[in-house]
Amino acid sequence: MQIKVVRSVYTPTSTLGKMFINNSFFAYTLEDTDRNLKGDCQKKQKSKTAIDSGNYQVVLNFSNNFKKYLPLLLNVPCFEGIRIHGGNTCEDSLGCILIGEHSNMQDKIWNCASKVNSLVALLKSVEKKEKIWIEIAKDTAAVA
Repeated sequence: MQIKVVRSVYTPTSTLGKMFINNSFFAYTLEDTDRNLKGDCQKKQKSKTAIDSGNYQVVLNFSNNFKKYLPLLLNVPCFEGIRIHGGNTCEDSLGCILIGEHSNMQDKIWNCASKVNSLVALLKSVEKKEKIWIEIAKDTAAVA
């Protein structure tokens, strides 16, 4: 299974985009500021920095923080515990990828719970059959 996040809106406090699963639109995304770390952990601002673009394996496991099963990204340089979960603003992200049904494409997403539940159900249906990967990419049309 291939999940792709295409980042398209960059603000001083947040990064917004769209999530696709197997090339079909799935949800809007919201992350902290993309500081273009390129593996330089010294550029990271704790709880206020998006992960680097790239490909990461995803597993589904129990989050002690959220008290439920959520997707976890593995081997993310400069980060630990990066999950895909719900939230409405960059204040809810802490480096993670937030997903929601709607977005103003400026600083907010909403109707998150149903999207998170759908994603978890989808991942549960394939996790024992195939590896799950996520690609984080910039929308080349938006980076002018």
